[in-house]
Amino acid sequence: MKYLDPKNDLIFKKVFGEHPDILRSFLNSMLPLPEGQQIVELEYLSPEMIPETFLEKFTSVDVRCKDNLGRQFLVEMQMNWTTAFKQRVLFNASRAYVTQSDKGVEFRSLKPVYALNLINANYLPQSPDYYHHYAVVHLKDSNERLHGLEFVFIELEKFKARNIAQKKLQVLWLRFMTEINERTEMIDPELLEQPEIQKAITFVMEASLSKAEKLLYEKNWDRISSEKTLLSAALAEGEAKGWEKGIEEGSMKVKIEIAKRLKKSGMPLAEIANITGLSREDIENI
Repeated sequence: MKYLDPKNDLIFKKVFGEHPDILRSFLNSMLPLPEGQQIVELEYLSPEMIPETFLEKFTSVDVRCKDNLGRQFLVEMQMNWTTAFKQRVLFNASRAYVTQSDKGVEFRSLKPVYALNLINANYLPQSPDYYHHYAVVHLKDSNERLHGLEFVFIELEKFKARNIAQKKLQVLWLRFMTEINERTEMIDPELLEQPEIQKAITFVMEASLSKAEKLLYEKNWDRISSEKTLLSAALAEGEAKGWEKGIEEGSMKVKIEIAKRLKKSGMPLAEIANITGLSREDIENI
């Protein structure tokens, strides 16, 4: 029996984007929800964060949903980390929050938005922690908060290195994300003890995919590999200043060349626009 990696875009969306009971268990274990306010019911929303005007950039998230209390949850799996990703996370969460304010709706009725981000990279090298929770707090009194937006970043590689042996649900879900891949031969019985994780495992079996999905699975790995190569090239072009800075400060020629390669790899135009800073129209004309 062959297993597939849940970090792959296709599998990640298949597991968490199509099964609300699995997603509910995952979110309840990962997010710092107030006591007594665990998620009970979930409704999937369009992952497309549609701009209000045609001049604004279009973005999307991997999974977006709303619970019975009206709270929204944005979930993303990021294989190739860049600091620009933080800005995209902030933009998407802010967009989800402000688009609740339809005409006639009072601001006090706006519901919280939580952005959960799984990162397959070293996000904060100076920190030994793998779990990072951000909220809008008073700088001198962290108990004084502005409620509405909260962000969680989880570094999967750091978690894996910690080799944590607990039966805590959060740990078990992170083990699911980090231990299962194409080389897995047996699943630890501790993971199978949790009904939602056991169900999720059935969707990471190669046999659960159609022929077309298997091709897309491989194509996603090719895309991720291409992105990694291009990011390394951008880093060199920026004279070790960081690939985002290299693109930002580099020549238009470099931006266009990177956009060409990303476009050829099949990356969505919105993602290319976020990476290069080029407009969607410019990318379409390349």
